[in-house]
Amino acid sequence: MRVVEAFQESYGAEPAGVWHAPGRVNLIGEHTDYNDGFVLPFAVPWGVTAAVSPREDGVVRLRSLQAGAPVTVESLDGAEGWARYAVGVFWVLRAAGHRVGGADIVIDGDVPQGAGLSSSAALEVAVGTALNELYGLGLSKMEVALAAQKAENDFVGMPCGIMDQAASALSQEGQALFMDCRSLGTRNIPFDLAQHGLQLLIINTGVHHELADGQYARRRRDCESAAKRLGVDALRDVTDLAGALAKLSGDERKRVQHVVTENHRVEAVIGLLRAGAVREIGGLLNASHLSLRDQYEVSCAELDVAVESAIRGGARGARMTGGGFGGSAIALVADDRVESVKESVTRAYAERGWAAPEIYPATPAAGARRLI
Repeated sequence: MRVVEAFQESYGAEPAGVWHAPGRVNLIGEHTDYNDGFVLPFAVPWGVTAAVSPREDGVVRLRSLQAGAPVTVESLDGAEGWARYAVGVFWVLRAAGHRVGGADIVIDGDVPQGAGLSSSAALEVAVGTALNELYGLGLSKMEVALAAQKAENDFVGMPCGIMDQAASALSQEGQALFMDCRSLGTRNIPFDLAQHGLQLLIINTGVHHELADGQYARRRRDCESAAKRLGVDALRDVTDLAGALAKLSGDERKRVQHVVTENHRVEAVIGLLRAGAVREIGGLLNASHLSLRDQYEVSCAELDVAVESAIRGGARGARMTGGGFGGSAIALVADDRVESVKESVTRAYAERGWAAPEIYPATPAAGARRLI
């Protein structure tokens, strides 16, 4: 295994173990997680693999096969760049009173770059899962996910919800993961695409617009201020949408309309999947994209063209997935229309002088686990 060979080369010894945590794609339920709402992600076959051995001196030594020079962190506050996602997990666990020393770590990732499939959460969860086992912390998978989220929120400074880390930690092969982001209750929902003659294509635009992170935080502030204005703890608690919209204007009104209707779309998709009507979820994917484009305003030209051309090519439904402003779209496609959809999207990009997007199928994969 490449990561083991790199560990031996870097540290002159065998690792104590090797752990893998996957990235995720969100089937539906976008920007609902930090509003205490509902999400339906699943783990993808790509992720982060970490070879790890504990150290008694508290020092964290890191090497990524995708990044540059190895990093040695003697003081956690001194971590920079990509290393902060890994080191933040140490910081969270130590702050919670867990006796966590240092570690030698080599990271190998195969999440497609720029796809928005949450490689950062995969890195955090891989490290958290390894430390949980190596130091005998006794944390549940959800507790590992929460520690990973806290690392990204409080150490890295990205105000993400719990969805990405939970999907990476808890997903099961062949299943989507329904999660109530308030109670943190989860339920596996069968999502066997092959059985229904379907594929879920990821259309990786390869673009990431620089305004993404600041706009993400702004959207979150919009939702929090709207909830306060409506007198509810979170937008998940809005039960009278028409009444709520009558009290709001501008951006707040748009954000509320998206979040409330998106929660309903998640529940509707779950109902269809449980009934075996997988082919029928396409219209809800389309509606989700329109809402993200027009009400939440987090799409971009590349995502819109990917979605529209996929549908023209014969997809049963498509939408942007992830935070927005780039990254990926998903398209639900019957097996006999896959090539037609790929050709339609590729042609639409070529007509605009854009680089061809990467397009590949994603099947629901298993969550974080020890490999060796």
